[in-house]
Amino acid sequence: MRIETERLLLRPPRLDDAVYVAEMANDPEVARMTTRVRHPYRLADAEAFLRAMQSADPRTDRLFLIEHRSFGPIGMTGFHRAEDRHAELGYWLGRTFRGRGFATEAVRAALDWAKEEWGRRAMLSGHFADNPASGRVLDKTGFLYTGEVRQRFSLGRGQAVATRMMVWLA
Repeated sequence: MRIETERLLLRPPRLDDAVYVAEMANDPEVARMTTRVRHPYRLADAEAFLRAMQSADPRTDRLFLIEHRSFGPIGMTGFHRAEDRHAELGYWLGRTFRGRGFATEAVRAALDWAKEEWGRRAMLSGHFADNPASGRVLDKTGFLYTGEVRQRFSLGRGQAVATRMMVWLA
């Protein structure tokens, strides 16, 4: 399973990708903008996460390593079943790869895949209220604000953070 775009390749991560994942995710500025990445984030954390994802239910959970054709791995995106049992999209990029349109390109491609291959017609996502750049990525890929703000716990911050919820409808 591979998704190709103009500049990117989205593919299932392998265990040997853990070194790249750990290196990028161990940045406190990356971890603080996610719910599921703690800081510090070590190689053992990345290996454990990738092993867990290998045994995840492919009907509800899919993970893609975002690989740039010139730079190599630059982040991750994927889908998981949220607490309320709805499908939810998440993503993050290494700090040096932000602001170049890579997140928008990767999220758009992942949503196209979810629609075509998975048959999904709706998807949730959210962004921390203090991360408007993530909101712009979601907006550019077709997400709409629901008006709901949830308190979501961020492992990277060690506290709950106001999260603006959004929905994508195919």
